[in-house]
Amino acid sequence: MASGSNKKGAKNKGGRGGAVSAARGSVAAKKQIPWGTIGAVVAILLLAVGVFGYYYVASSDQRAQRDREEAAAEFAPSQQNPDPSTGIKGVVTEQYEAGAHVLPTERVAYDKTPPFGGPHDGIWAACNGVVYPEAVRTENMVHSLEHGAIWIAYNPEQVTGEDLETLKLRAEGKPFTMMSPYPGLEAPISLQSWGHQLKVDSVHDERIDQFIAALRRNPNTYPEVGASCDALGPGQFDPDNPPAFNPEPPGPDAKPMDYQGSSGARDMGQGQPQPGAPAEN
Repeated sequence: MASGSNKKGAKNKGGRGGAVSAARGSVAAKKQIPWGTIGAVVAILLLAVGVFGYYYVASSDQRAQRDREEAAAEFAPSQQNPDPSTGIKGVVTEQYEAGAHVLPTERVAYDKTPPFGGPHDGIWAACNGVVYPEAVRTENMVHSLEHGAIWIAYNPEQVTGEDLETLKLRAEGKPFTMMSPYPGLEAPISLQSWGHQLKVDSVHDERIDQFIAALRRNPNTYPEVGASCDALGPGQFDPDNPPAFNPEPPGPDAKPMDYQGSSGARDMGQGQPQPGAPAEN
């Protein structure tokens, strides 16, 4: 009997020992997952991605700056090449008479979209590096082109996010440059200077910088050399509250492209040359 009891006890002891061993093995297996190492590796990978992203963005900005500098050097106007934009594929040109002004309540039946010349409001839109968040009255924007500015217009449904931020770099804080959305624009981006226009599909198109280098304040291509691009302020043109863009087609009372101007719509910018303005040829 004692022998049988001992066997039973040994069996029970063996069973308990097996269960304990199994439990210990399970705990040991759980302890074998190197969470600390995994966390360290993940942190290193995230750091590497962040560093790579930073240097990639910085490198992209440097490349963009280098492209702008190369365009400025290659497409700068000179006596030998007074209008370098003739060498840019896709540039459209027209001859427009200057100085025809309409009243703030009047519209012009422009022949191009966006327009880049012709009759315009007697007060210009501020064009000293302003990025307008909303579309601005066209007649004011065209007047700024007469002063030597570049107008970067874009389709707000097609240029968004990072592309929009990239495009802003061409205008924000840049003298004689302005940018605004243009609802219904047939191309993602359209650049205007007086008598010149270029439409492109991408913010990375090198022709954007070429166009700006060739035509911004190019004294050979715009009528009012030395005119101002500064805002005239409340009551005339306030860049913080500019006259709104009118998306409706001009009515039958709109001024035609050959309109000679109103005596009451004088040019507020005449006789206000800017320091350092290029000499008129």
